[in-house]
Amino acid sequence: MVRTVAIAILAAGFIGLPAMAAEEYWVARDAVSKQCEIVPKKPDGTLVIDLGKKKYASEGEARKAMEALPDCKKK
Repeated sequence: MVRTVAIAILAAGFIGLPAMAAEEYWVARDAVSKQCEIVPKKPDGTLVIDLGKKKYASEGEARKAMEALPDCKKK
């Protein structure tokens, strides 16, 4: 009985792993408005263009990178 419960708990844990995966952020620019933004999924290259060509582990890192990119500087 204990073994069955332990296996069930482990199986439930493995099923939930993708949901607990680390968030990823990209710096992108809207193709129409030309405004830079931080997006939670990889830009598709048509409507939203990937500027940094790099993913960031946190939104704060992505924001710092966005401020450093020449395409995103306020004019």
